[in-house]
Amino acid sequence: MNGAAERDESTTSTAAVDAVVQAGGPRLTALLERTESRLVELAAGHGDTLARHATATISAGGKRLRPLLVFLTAGEGFSEAAEARLVRAAAAVELIHSASLVHDDVLDAAPLRRGAPTVIAAAGRTVATATGDLLFSRAFAELADGGEIDDVRALSAAASALAAGELMQREDAWDATVPLERYLHRCELKTGSLFEAACRLGALGGRTGFRPPAPASGPPAGDVTTALAEFGRRIGLAFQLLDDVLDVSGPASRTGKARGTDLLDGTVTLPLILARERDPELAQLDLHGLSTPADAEQVCERIAATGALAAAKGQALAVVEAARADLPPLPPDQRHALELVAEGVVERYS
Repeated sequence: MNGAAERDESTTSTAAVDAVVQAGGPRLTALLERTESRLVELAAGHGDTLARHATATISAGGKRLRPLLVFLTAGEGFSEAAEARLVRAAAAVELIHSASLVHDDVLDAAPLRRGAPTVIAAAGRTVATATGDLLFSRAFAELADGGEIDDVRALSAAASALAAGELMQREDAWDATVPLERYLHRCELKTGSLFEAACRLGALGGRTGFRPPAPASGPPAGDVTTALAEFGRRIGLAFQLLDDVLDVSGPASRTGKARGTDLLDGTVTLPLILARERDPELAQLDLHGLSTPADAEQVCERIAATGALAAAKGQALAVVEAARADLPPLPPDQRHALELVAEGVVERYS
């Protein structure tokens, strides 16, 4: 199992997220509450069985980082109509994220998600697949109701990337020779794409996306939207890199999973890719030979002994710093809030 679409953001620093919400004030809190209410509404109304499992999936929570990014990239001072558009976008992004979690659990036959039984564990493969399908369909219906084709395009691109990333991961399963470049691309598809979509949707729906042509000293609105989307892609990539470090470093009490869960699933991630360059025996590792958590634990210890965890963390931090450095000119409060999100991604490892 690999991907922020698979392991939720529960290890993200709660204090960091709370700091972002606090910095946003009552308006941001109200928007997040509206989004939460809308998510519950959208999960209901499709029969008791589907509604029950869809609601349980959404109610399981997480830090709602993607909806948060929608609102933070929107800026300030937008109209009531724009606010409604942003709430729709935030709900749709979270629905796609939740749908991907359900479908990933089906593929992995995962028993637990966020400490609770998964839909497939509780109701079987058929209901779980239908629940994920429902969440996907409600996401696009939510955007279509607003009539904004650019929003639908942005989310559609992200959903397609998620699927492509999942297929790539399945193709790479059990292959310890996966190249670094392919792994990074997979992370961008499976995780960075939805973070990117969240930022693009926020920029499109808020004042930032509709900013009139800028003077010669500043970028035009379209460039601001593209730059914010790139910020999201990089933050999502760093999020995934650090998530993969956590899978190897643990502990289980923090991640909710045994160390080396990815290895047992045949998924090669950054720590192993870097470690195999330092330890010739790891370069010859047969992932099929790992059959128990104890086996994976031993490999995790060998990976850690090479210093690969620190190197992987360093790569993730470099991605975060690049994201912060390339933020477009923004109002100070908006920039500060986005930087707090970036810091929160880093703090999930600290």
